[in-house]
Amino acid sequence: MTALLDTGFLLAVLDEDDDLHAACVAALLTEPEPILPDVVLPELAYMTIRELGYDTLTGFLHSVLAGEVPVERSTPSDLERSIEIMNKYRDSRIDFVDSVIAAIAERLDIRTILTVDRRHFQMLRPQKFTHFTVLP
Repeated sequence: MTALLDTGFLLAVLDEDDDLHAACVAALLTEPEPILPDVVLPELAYMTIRELGYDTLTGFLHSVLAGEVPVERSTPSDLERSIEIMNKYRDSRIDFVDSVIAAIAERLDIRTILTVDRRHFQMLRPQKFTHFTVLP
């Protein structure tokens, strides 16, 4: 099983005081090869600096550079698909990062999303399969 990582999930993993920290760490430990979509990095960097500080962010970035978390680059076709997703789910106000994560998941045939944003990812209906598995 492979999963894509979402911003809020990673923030909860990095923040020991987060109410969902333990559940997110447990979910991460069950996932042998999680993949980090590139669009998550700027959002995570902003939120981590704001809430946890530079040291936490740079520690995480060192783990990415060390290859502990592979990064998947979004493609032009992912961006095109994300526009379709945002338009289709406009009333639900799905954001850009979530729509790109969904597009990457569709392209790579990944059904599991590690996220604390259950509402958006449970609502989405991928093209290749019926639904995403959302953890924790």
